[in-house]
Amino acid sequence: MDILMEKINKTYGDKQVLKDFTANFQEGTITFIRGESGIGKTSIIRILMGLEGYQSGMISGMDDKEVSVVFQDDCLCDKLSLYKNLRMVLDGQEDKDQDLGGLLDVFGLGAYGHKRVAELSGGMKRRLAILRAILFPHNLMIMDEPFKGLDEENKRLVMGQVGQSLVGKTGIIVTHDKTEIDFFRSIEGLIIREIDIKK
Repeated sequence: MDILMEKINKTYGDKQVLKDFTANFQEGTITFIRGESGIGKTSIIRILMGLEGYQSGMISGMDDKEVSVVFQDDCLCDKLSLYKNLRMVLDGQEDKDQDLGGLLDVFGLGAYGHKRVAELSGGMKRRLAILRAILFPHNLMIMDEPFKGLDEENKRLVMGQVGQSLVGKTGIIVTHDKTEIDFFRSIEGLIIREIDIKK
């Protein structure tokens, strides 16, 4: 089922961030939300997830969604190891016995599996947060500036893994970087749409 936001209005105090915002996020499609900082991109996805209220409008199509999220903050458990952070999202799932070490290798984190997350660099934490989101059972992936802070080599590696994981699924990705969208367009099997938010 598509996700529809109709005439959403959102204000923070006296500032109107969204005015009659309408968008259709099509099932099986990766939709990129672009726009300048402060224009309401993050508000859109937080409203969709029920993390923020809004003054008026209507949202439909979220009831059947199992959502995995990458926030701008990594939201990892710093005191736990990389393995334990990943196992948390697999608890009770059939995939629990999959080769987590191999997946960490793919993300360039194989040598750090038993280390505490607090010992990782910022870029390594970001890669782990994205891997964890991929592993979490979902039919909708929502990502807020997920590749920010990654060097070019790791960025392309991680985008490739995210793209492959989203084939046939629905994704909503907030970005300000057109090259990221172009990269995803090059991944076979993905349907890409863009929403450009303007003042």
